[in-house]
Amino acid sequence: MKFIFPQNFNFKNKIFGIIDYPTAIFNVIYFCLIYVILNIFIPNITFKIIMIILLYLPIFLISIIDFNHENILYFLWYMLKFMFRPKIYLYK
Repeated sequence: MKFIFPQNFNFKNKIFGIIDYPTAIFNVIYFCLIYVILNIFIPNITFKIIMIILLYLPIFLISIIDFNHENILYFLWYMLKFMFRPKIYLYK
């Protein structure tokens, strides 16, 4: 069986077919950063788990949902840019 892909097809390698590699690396670095900070300041294990879930889960879910196959770093950059300089765009 032969598959024919169009020339303008954008093929990206993904981990498990869900997350692209830069997003996965960002998720691992973000999780490690949260884990280290919480280990330094919080001795209680249940509170650590709750804080990890509250801080990490939203970013992880946004990276899995993958808005229009956009990289999570670009998505966060655009969101921060919009928060500090909101503009109303009018189109004719």
